[in-house]
Amino acid sequence: MSLLLVTHELSLHHRTPRGHPERIERVTAAVAGLRGVATDVIDLVAPRVDRDLLEQVHASDYIDDFHAFCTSGGGSIDADTFAVPATWDAALHAAGGGPAAVNALDRGAADTAFVAVRPPGHHAERQQAMGFCFFNNVAITAAYLRSRGERVAIVDWDVHHGNGTQHTFYGDPEVLYVSLHEFPFYPGTGWVTEIGSGPGAGTTVNIPIPAATPNAFYLGAFERIAIPIITEFAPDWILISAGYDAHRSDPLGGLMLASADYASMAAALAAIVPTRHIVSFLEGGYDLDAVAESARCTVDGMLNGTADGSTNEVEGSAARIVDLVRGALAPYWEVLQG
Repeated sequence: MSLLLVTHELSLHHRTPRGHPERIERVTAAVAGLRGVATDVIDLVAPRVDRDLLEQVHASDYIDDFHAFCTSGGGSIDADTFAVPATWDAALHAAGGGPAAVNALDRGAADTAFVAVRPPGHHAERQQAMGFCFFNNVAITAAYLRSRGERVAIVDWDVHHGNGTQHTFYGDPEVLYVSLHEFPFYPGTGWVTEIGSGPGAGTTVNIPIPAATPNAFYLGAFERIAIPIITEFAPDWILISAGYDAHRSDPLGGLMLASADYASMAAALAAIVPTRHIVSFLEGGYDLDAVAESARCTVDGMLNGTADGSTNEVEGSAARIVDLVRGALAPYWEVLQG
């Protein structure tokens, strides 16, 4: 078994102000953790994303405006999101890492892939940078797979809801978006009633988790809602927005996951599709030790773990959320009916 580790040195050139949580050390911590996996590691340098593919997710004028903003010196886009001149090229290579990983896995280069780059992506909207994100790396990869006729499930376990990813595929029945996230919390989206629209109704699955929910209850919600729906959807590929800010040590999030919990979730996903059809993407996560250990656990669980089935109870507010999600989505999924 082997891991394809997709990186680019320009991830270290995108800089944020002193004290900003989205800092260079996040990606170096993730890479260090991934090099500690119990398998062979194969390196791949992320190429620049193709402009035509970029425009499948982002508006042409937004791309041009962001380029001009960076080349003119960069600065603050909003209270949280900052760019420097090097951010433009860093973002292009970050966006190109996922499609390159897919192509490499198709060639049999490795058994799974992890795209450990920055800036992260899941908050980036079609015409708006926000939440530390400029181009939506996971959505761009999903669009690439979609253009090949593949069915794609995106699993987002970052502590923040991936508003940009959700909105990209909100009406697309061939892309399933499943998000477990703290709620209420930034960016304010991701309630259970946001289920998709038109032909995509039912293919957006939001599981909003209250702060301080015990990790066993979180995993119980994952087992009872996410895994059955993904299994019924029968994707060809699974893309993971692997944020690690739901870890109990994270300074920004309020959830209670342990590093080993990511191994459990990854193992469950690897029971649905072959690992060579799973690509993980670094999103959030701001405690460096937690990022390193959780990234390693994700890959170890995926390649070496075993899905144990539904073993975690769900109680209290987490149980109420599970009931609400079932009520919103049961008309679309047989597995939730009855």
